[in-house]
Amino acid sequence: MSEGSCKGCVRVVNLAAGEVDRLVSAYFAGRVADRADDDVHAQRLTECDRCPDLTYGTTCRHCGCLVAVRTRISGMGCPAPVPRWNAIAEPAR
Repeated sequence: MSEGSCKGCVRVVNLAAGEVDRLVSAYFAGRVADRADDDVHAQRLTECDRCPDLTYGTTCRHCGCLVAVRTRISGMGCPAPVPRWNAIAEPAR
């Protein structure tokens, strides 16, 4: 994990799991259609957890997003220069 490499972040940005869950719930309030299914979400999170550019265990160094949110959004891609989610297929809707 790459600690402290995000230009705008400092160590105090660490979020508790409950806070991340609250943010995910707030984002998806009323947006059921654009939510990735659980299997896709789990596969994406696994790739993010393996990525050396995951900072503080929550944040992507490439885009600054919370991976718990980005991995949940249907149709999103990995923002890394060599995307890590390309092999993860979303089911047809």
